[in-house]
Amino acid sequence: MKEILLCNDDGVKSSGIIAANEAVKDLGNTTIVAPSIQQSGIGHALTLFEPIRINKEKLINNKIGYSVSGTPTDSLIVGVFEILNKKPDLVISGINIGYNLGKAELTTSGTLGAAIEAASYKIPTIAVSQAVTNQSAKFENGHVNIDFEFTKKNFKKT
Repeated sequence: MKEILLCNDDGVKSSGIIAANEAVKDLGNTTIVAPSIQQSGIGHALTLFEPIRINKEKLINNKIGYSVSGTPTDSLIVGVFEILNKKPDLVISGINIGYNLGKAELTTSGTLGAAIEAASYKIPTIAVSQAVTNQSAKFENGHVNIDFEFTKKNFKKT
């Protein structure tokens, strides 16, 4: 069975990461490891001078996820080297709430930062974002009411 690691920059309790998990749960064993709080715009940053804490969290879909007190890149590293203790077959970063389409997002998006980190370990990686009409939803901490059905359907096409 394939091992799939899900991460993001919107936080472990984000609606987007739950939707990503729902989209791929039939493809393999999924593990969610993400920042404990919203980390949008942090890019590929690492936590260097503070301890990183890892906690198990019961998520809205009753799945257990792992919250990491650091950045999305920290979460990816913790997921690969501490929680899974091996390279997964696939990393999915997202579904990010709000699109990542411009050149600036290459250096500022935490979603892309985590995906780039995974790719640097030669792990197949997908970064997924969804545009939203309510711009304030991009910075919410936790569950937001967004319809991810179109994005979830398109996971199966990739």
